Amino acid sequence: MNKTIRIIGVPLDLGQDQRGVDMGPSALRYAGLSSRLKALGYVLHDAGNIYVPVRDSLADDAGDAFLFAIRDVCQAVYEAAAQAVAAGEIPLFLGGDHSLAIGTIGGTTSREAVGVIWIDAHGDANRPQTSPSGNVHGMPLAALLGEGYPELVNVGRPGAKLAGKDVVMIGVRDLDEGERQWLRQSGILIYTMRDLDERGMSAVIREALQRLEHCSRLHVSLDMDSLDPTQAPGVGTSCPGGLNYREAQLLMEIIADTGKLASVDIVEINPILDHENRTARMAVALTASLFGQSIL
Repeated sequence: MNKTIRIIGVPLDLGQDQRGVDMGPSALRYAGLSSRLKALGYVLHDAGNIYVPVRDSLADDAGDAFLFAIRDVCQAVYEAAAQAVAAGEIPLFLGGDHSLAIGTIGGTTSREAVGVIWIDAHGDANRPQTSPSGNVHGMPLAALLGEGYPELVNVGRPGAKLAGKDVVMIGVRDLDEGERQWLRQSGILIYTMRDLDERGMSAVIREALQRLEHCSRLHVSLDMDSLDPTQAPGVGTSCPGGLNYREAQLLMEIIADTGKLASVDIVEINPILDHENRTARMAVALTASLFGQSIL
């Protein structure tokens, strides 16, 4: 695995209504992310944060102003991801809400396809016409597959950045009806919490990696609401019945064993809703496992 990591903060909170996820990058840094990765032998370059306009500085009628601001942030993220990949580094993006994945995955696929492991309680596959809330953080996966607002679909370069065969979703347990129908025909391989309960994490992730065997590089998009809120309470949109800590650790360890990790998102940490930065500290531990920390 490449031993140089570029850390890029994306304090984006425009894709949803719950305030506080803009503080996620600070929470992760405060939880000791850099020291944990340096201890594993990585060279780190912290590029600071991508500029994100303050919500209150945007127009009161939010809609278009928020959409255009998200587009601009994702364009900057796209460029940062593409530059890191071109420099032979592993970009590690600290969110912020999950809208940022439009830029991170777009940029990391600028030279060649990557396999995406999307770890999330939610589908994030709504289109504007199917979204009950209209929140963009529920739309990035659809946009990456070429559907939704043109402003988001065409970030970085025109059209889709992914094909369904290149995506595996793990931990899903809360879908809107419109995205449920779309996901069934998307070509994405989806493992719900029922699949994990019945089959176990080891079987699921090993099968998922076989599905992505055609990809030489992997992008992991980790939404911390994939974990159960009793263990990770500080998230933007909590949902009961999620992964426990050991399941999540095993997932990261098995992905690390592939040696294919090329880029990472850690998103939806909300310190306002957390207890003593517990969720960020857990995310740091999971990230360390993803980058190769092992028990022996």
